[in-house]
Amino acid sequence: MEMEIDPPTAELQIKDEDLFRAAESGEASLFKSLSQDHLLKVLSLRNEDDRSLLHVAVSFGQAQVVEILSAADPSVSGVNSTDEEGWSPLHSASSSGNLEIVEILVGRGADVNLKNDGGRTALHYAASKGWLKIAEILLSHGAKVNLKDKVGCTPLHRAASTGYSEVCELLIEEGAEVDDVDKAGQTPLMSAVICDNKEVNVAGFSKVDAFKPCAGYVYVYLCFHQGILNSSYFVFCMYFLYFCSWSIIP
Repeated sequence: MEMEIDPPTAELQIKDEDLFRAAESGEASLFKSLSQDHLLKVLSLRNEDDRSLLHVAVSFGQAQVVEILSAADPSVSGVNSTDEEGWSPLHSASSSGNLEIVEILVGRGADVNLKNDGGRTALHYAASKGWLKIAEILLSHGAKVNLKDKVGCTPLHRAASTGYSEVCELLIEEGAEVDDVDKAGQTPLMSAVICDNKEVNVAGFSKVDAFKPCAGYVYVYLCFHQGILNSSYFVFCMYFLYFCSWSIIP
């Protein structure tokens, strides 16, 4: 008598590439159809960039799939997994500005202070892109405001250099060091001037109390940087400001 062999289940017939396509396209029904055991197994899958299904779903803004995958693992190892460049799903969500997914991830225990290979946290990316609400969420979940990346930049450096004054004000209110310098010796406000971002309003930054002591220096540097002052006048003005403690911008 021949032994009967059970036919392969539909779950076992699903290929890895099909799962990654489903994560990309937001095919939540496929993941809902998987058993808990199978779902836990597929969480360990990685593509050629060492990205998990959760990474892919986050990158393509598939919140429903993110909800399913992040809930499947009771530990936080999956939600804090990193790709070949050290990016976690929270890095991607914060960079792309997906508020819903950021909320899902931090709710599942995502590490808000995890650094990628460039030394940047999720807050660095939220600050550099001007995502105010996301920055608020990250800070409310314990994001450290003065962490530096590999070139010595804090989130405030990033927000200032890209011209997002509202994010700058938020970071300062949360304790960001305005006089902190990066490896090039630049403070956040000097970064804004040096980057020559047309949307950066130096006078607007000077209205923030913490920036007032250095507003005169920045204004003089801006004039020099734009060719309004020559080097001799620049040196004279800087010495004048230093000895007189004078702020050009009230």
